[in-house]
Amino acid sequence: MTYKLFFKLALAAAVIVISYLVFSKPNYSQSFAHMDKVGHFGSFFSLAILTHLAFKPRWFTMVGILACYAILIEVIQSHLPYRSASMGDVAADLAGIAAFFIISWLRHKYKASIRRKAASAKESDS
Repeated sequence: MTYKLFFKLALAAAVIVISYLVFSKPNYSQSFAHMDKVGHFGSFFSLAILTHLAFKPRWFTMVGILACYAILIEVIQSHLPYRSASMGDVAADLAGIAAFFIISWLRHKYKASIRRKAASAKESDS
C-alpha cells in the first residue's frame, strides 16, 4: 500500500466516523463545558492533517473543502430534532484547520533554520 493511498483511506475513515458522531443522537455526558468545541477542533485539525498527507492540495482548496464540510454539518444538525446548529462549532472547526497551518508553517521555518545552520557550518569548515 502506498503512502498516499494509506492516508486517503484514513481520511475516508475519519470522515465516516466524524459524520457518524456529529449526526447521531448524543448518548454521552460532557465532562467539561465546551467539550464539543474541543471535539470539533481536534476533528478538523486531524482532517486537515489527513487531507494534506493524502492529497497535498493548495491551502485555499483544503480550507474551502473543509469549511464547506463544517458548514454542511451545522446545516444538517439544524434539521435534526436531537441536535442544534452552532456557529461556535464552525469557529472551532476553522480554528482546528488554522492550527494545522500554523503548526505546518512553524515546522517549515524550523526545518529551514536547521538547513541554514548546517549549510553555514559546512561553509565555515571549508
